Amino acid sequence: MARKNLLKDLLSDPPSPEGAPEVPALPDRVRAGRGAIGAVSRGIADLKARAILDLDPFLIDAGGVTDRLEHDEADHARLMDSLRDYGQQVPVLVRPHPQTLGRYQIVYGRRRVLALRDLGQPVKALVRDLDDLGLVMAQGQENTARRDLSFIEKANFARQMSQAGYERPIVCDALSIDKTILSRMLSVTDRVPVAMIEAIGAAPGVGRDRWLAFADLLAAHPLEPEVARDIIAVSASPLASDRRFEALEAWLVSRKLTAVNSRLSTRPEQRETLHAVDGRPLAELTRRRHALTLTLRRDGLDGFEDWLAAHLTDIHARWRAGGTGES
Repeated sequence: MARKNLLKDLLSDPPSPEGAPEVPALPDRVRAGRGAIGAVSRGIADLKARAILDLDPFLIDAGGVTDRLEHDEADHARLMDSLRDYGQQVPVLVRPHPQTLGRYQIVYGRRRVLALRDLGQPVKALVRDLDDLGLVMAQGQENTARRDLSFIEKANFARQMSQAGYERPIVCDALSIDKTILSRMLSVTDRVPVAMIEAIGAAPGVGRDRWLAFADLLAAHPLEPEVARDIIAVSASPLASDRRFEALEAWLVSRKLTAVNSRLSTRPEQRETLHAVDGRPLAELTRRRHALTLTLRRDGLDGFEDWLAAHLTDIHARWRAGGTGES
């Protein structure tokens, strides 16, 4: 009886003192948040938020920002072997799907979900109620903690956040970078088309400076993504992302050299006549792209042309040594 009365007291409001004005009854949802029952309810909610649930991997959809640029089959197979042998040791993070009741969106742990889906095993997951900003912030922080995303994958992550309307300070916080690094990342993704980035892939061995130089080359010598894919198909293995980058980089460098050589080849020849001190014509000088031609007459120079030919090596040696070349 005592226990029954205790529960009754917990579920009801305390009696009002005699003569006190009557207080309107609170709605049930407000009453539930007060006192000991409210504390218990909040405790249960906290426990649920910390609980690890077994979810059907086919109920988990993509969500947030795409971090990986390519699916590595070898890495996927290794992860499947590990999960099959040792089980899932670290839960993934999901949120309830904002549009579809009973489904979820991945926050992080996408590769584990795909591997467990192929294994036909449930996914151990933490479920959090996150809005869109909370989702991308959690993704960014997880990526930063792992430190295994390449420069271009992080830059692509930043591009997607910026295009989704997030302010730059928020993007910086999500990736734990400063505004200077973010500006350099976005300068690459602004000049390198997304289709070309996806064709190249993660390029884990290619750092910031090479991507910036690549973007400079591409801006000076534009290349359509379709052409880039053709070059990759001919020049590099489809499994070697670094090699795909290098193939396009080499092609752009060769294109730059071709353009420079083309400009030089269109320069007109420059001709001039050199005169002796007494005013007589001494030689004809012709400047071309790769050569300078000096033509001396065989008559009227009193043998100077033969003397010059005999002493040209000595004159050059004196010039290299810093002399005037005068005998």
